[in-house]
This record gives sequence, C-alpha cells and structure tokens, in this order.
Amino acid sequence: MKKPIRNPRITASFQGEPGAFSEVAVRQLLGDDVDIFPCQRFTDVFDSLESGKVQAAVIPIENSLHGSVHENYDTLLHHDLPIVGETYVRIVHNLIAPPGVSFRQIRRVYSHPVALNQCLRFFEKHPQFEKEPFYDTAGSVKMLMEQNLTDSAGIASAAAAERYGGVILRKSIEDDRQNFTRFFLLKKKTSPADRSSKDPAVKWKTSLVFSTRNIPGALFRSLGAFALRDLNLIKIESRPLRGKPWEYLFYLDFLGHVDDPVSRNAIGHLKELADLLRILGCYPAGHV
Repeated sequence: MKKPIRNPRITASFQGEPGAFSEVAVRQLLGDDVDIFPCQRFTDVFDSLESGKVQAAVIPIENSLHGSVHENYDTLLHHDLPIVGETYVRIVHNLIAPPGVSFRQIRRVYSHPVALNQCLRFFEKHPQFEKEPFYDTAGSVKMLMEQNLTDSAGIASAAAAERYGGVILRKSIEDDRQNFTRFFLLKKKTSPADRSSKDPAVKWKTSLVFSTRNIPGALFRSLGAFALRDLNLIKIESRPLRGKPWEYLFYLDFLGHVDDPVSRNAIGHLKELADLLRILGCYPAGHV
C-alpha cells in the first residue's frame, strides 16, 4: 500500500528575529504549520525568496501611524515577486524584562526606534527610563535574556516574551491603540488558486505601479481611468523615479480583481497613458 503524499512544509522569510511582529504576520497569513527563515535586512528577505531558499516571504509595507515602508516599495519594483496576500497586525507594545527583574529596577529600555517613538507617553510618565535604540523589537528581548541584564527592559510583542522567556511588566504601553501594520505575502510564482475570483464573498485588491510623462494633467487623466469606471482607489503613494530628478513613480491599490472586465478596461486605459505600468499583485483584501 502506497503511503499518502504529504505536501512539504512551507518556509517563509521575514525581517527581524523570531518573535517579531513580522513573524506574527507570517502565522496569520500561513498558519502555524510553517517554518520560519528570519533575515537581518529587508533585501535579504527578497533575495531568499528569489533564490529559492524559501517558498514565501512576508514584508511590512505600511503602518497606520508611522506611514509607508519606502524601502520595500522601492524593492518591490526590482523583483518579480508577486503579492498574493495581505494581513494587518495590531501592534501591541509590551515592556518585557528577564525573570526576577522588577519594574523599579529598570533604568534602560531597548527597542526599535519606531517602537520607542510609539510609546512616548509611557516615557513621559516614567522619565527615569533611558531610551536605547536597537535594531529589532524581538531582538531587544533576545539580547536582554542572553546578557541577563538586571536594570533593562525591551519593548516588543507578547510572542517575543514567550519565545525568549521574558516577563511582561507592563502590557500595551503604545500611545495609540489603533496601531496596525499592513504586511504583504510574496511568492515567486502564483498558482491559479492564488488569483481565483470565483468566491463572491471574497473582496479582491490589486496593486500596481506606473509612471507618466511630466506634463500638465497626466496624473489626473491616469487616475480618471479608474474614476470613470467607479473603481475605488484606496491608496496612492508617490516615490522618486531614479535617474529622472523630480519625476515620480505612483504605487496604487484599488478594490477589484485584475481579471474582471471593468478592471481590465481601466488598466488598459491606464496603459495608453503611462510610460511604465506593472501589476504588483492581485490578492484577497485583508481586514483590520
């Protein structure tokens, strides 16, 4: 009797240490039955997927308070790695210390600069704490545990505390509870299932990038391709076009499936106006 064929586990890359918010996003998108491949830099995440070391990659693309991750917008253009999914992670910052370290002992607090800046009210309330920028939220907790620092804490996710054996001294110390980060799921190749639009309950989102000639009304006419067809534009981001000072690329998200007739007509219209046009991905819209 033949043994049942089991699909191999997917390995997904992300930037940061295990326990980072990016790992939380990986598991929201792919489930817990996934192997992780942490990377030091965002470019390493893209390279690991393009080289075939992993089968998927997850990158942050924007934060509801901090704004867009411009590095990842720029890097998307230089890789043929389609977006096949998205998710939103609620960013809950916790003060984490090694076991046995009390709140009164804390003098220094380590974390990523963005995380530190999202907890300014907490630091105003506790001026005795010195902010110490670190390369990663989860990495700060890992360092505290490895060095067994008795006067320091880190700011990171509850997943980081669990992974490294830290103790949460204060929960949810972020200034704004409406703090979310949007993440993209990338794959090297897409399958028909990745872009199936048969389920009417699924809302689809399409991301693309384009450039226009630097002439009056060019952007207005380009966006009109969607307005004329009642397609909802939910994000537009301009980025400098390298090699052409004061000219720009426009990253755009709209609600609609790339294969729907209305969407195809809008994209065809835009193609007539644009100098460059590339579809970055079509994927089920995530929910906050």
